[in-house]
Amino acid sequence: MTRMRLYSGPLSMFGAKAEIAAREKALAFDLVMVPFDMDRLYEPKHAEVLRINPKRQVPVLVDGDLEIFDSTQIFEYFEHLRPEPALWPAAPAARARARLLEHMSDEVYFPAIIRLMGLQGRLDEEPAQTALASAASFYGDMEARIADRPFLAGAYSFADIAFFMAQLFGERMGARLTDDQPKLVAWRARMLERPAVRAVVGPMVAYLVSVGRRVPPHLASLAPQTSTR
Repeated sequence: MTRMRLYSGPLSMFGAKAEIAAREKALAFDLVMVPFDMDRLYEPKHAEVLRINPKRQVPVLVDGDLEIFDSTQIFEYFEHLRPEPALWPAAPAARARARLLEHMSDEVYFPAIIRLMGLQGRLDEEPAQTALASAASFYGDMEARIADRPFLAGAYSFADIAFFMAQLFGERMGARLTDDQPKLVAWRARMLERPAVRAVVGPMVAYLVSVGRRVPPHLASLAPQTSTR
C-alpha cells in the first residue's frame, strides 16, 4: 500500500502541528517538504499543494484517493483513522472544550502573532504594542485555564499541539512567556519532553540556525551543536 504523504514546510506552524499529530499516532507517512526560502517564501508553490488546496498553503495530506488540507481537518482524520492513543478527550463536553482551545490558538491568539510578523524592528510602536497586549491577555487566560492540570485540557491533546506551535511562533516574534505565567512555562517544558514534539521542532530549529535567525531560548537545547577546536 502507498504510504500517506504530508506536505509541509520548514517553517510551517500548521504543517508542524499535523506532523506532530502523525508522530504521536505512530502513523506511517512520507513527509514532503515543499520549496521555501526566507526571501521568496513558498514561491514557486508546490504543484500538488496548488492542485489540492484552494488556499495554496500547507499542510496538505494525501492518503490513497483522499486529499485534504487544514491542520484541524487533518487532526480529525488522524483521530478517526487511529483512535489510540486518543488525542481528543472521550467525554463530549471535555472534547468540546479541547476543540475550542485548539480553535482559540489558531483564531484568537495567532492573528496577533501574524500582525507582529510584519512589525519586527518596531515592537515599541502602537500597532505592535496592541498585538503584544493581545498575546499577553491570551497567556493570562490560558494560565488560568491550565490551573493544576498537566496539559491544557487535562490529558494531552491536539489542543496542546496547536498552542505549543502557535506560541513557538509568538516567542519568535516577541510575544514571550514570562514569570507571570509559571504554569504555562512548566507546561511548555513538558511539551518539549515529548519525542514527537522534539522530532518536529528540532529540524525547525536547525533551519532557523542555518539561515541566521534567532532561536527562542527555550529551544536552545535543540540547536545543532558546532564543534570547536
